[in-house]
Amino acid sequence: MAPIILVSSDVRIADGYSWHAVPETYLHAVAEGAGAIPLGLPALETDLEALLGRVDGVVLTGARSNVHPSAYGTPETEGHGPFDRRRDVADFRLINAALGRDLPLFCICRGMQELNVALGGTLANDIQTLPERADHRARPSESQDERYGLAHEIAITPAGALAKIVGADRIEVNSLHRQAIDRLAEGLAVEARAEDGTIEAVSVPGKRFVLGVQWHPEYWFASDPPSAALFRAFGEAARQ
Repeated sequence: MAPIILVSSDVRIADGYSWHAVPETYLHAVAEGAGAIPLGLPALETDLEALLGRVDGVVLTGARSNVHPSAYGTPETEGHGPFDRRRDVADFRLINAALGRDLPLFCICRGMQELNVALGGTLANDIQTLPERADHRARPSESQDERYGLAHEIAITPAGALAKIVGADRIEVNSLHRQAIDRLAEGLAVEARAEDGTIEAVSVPGKRFVLGVQWHPEYWFASDPPSAALFRAFGEAARQ
């Protein structure tokens, strides 16, 4: 049977309601790229022990919102926003519960930042303003294909988990973020860096499949071989 994958949700306010929403790109990537059944998980106080025993993996999605700086000991400024505090709480619980069960966990963009913070790491804000850092923000365009276009290369750690999946030491990735890992959490291994030193991928050694990527493979899984390889490997881990 196809594995069942929980996909984290954003909380959005629209039409007078709070919506728990998942972008369709992630749902298609899980269904078609990983060969699994995606199941959106509301950012509620859920009985995770009961739930995680019935599923086969977890995807933490990217989002426009950022992890609230109080979660990693930094004072809040307007520049740190926007925020989704309900998602922060729900996803930190989800990460720790999934790790405790050794469920396959694929963390994308905000999801990778959540993984780092949940394990005790910190984030840097507006990295494009830091010395010798590149601008990793989305290209200004109304076209999603242009915004999500492949933007720069990353150097992949030799013999690491990511290298084994994509079969290369360098790949080109898309880049849509202004926050990034600052202090790496204990227990995470760096799997790739951008040319400016920004950490682009991490893993948790010793786990079945725990991988975080700072880019967006869900957008090009149908046409970009490294993106396809990531979702295929995640799906295989979930089936096992």
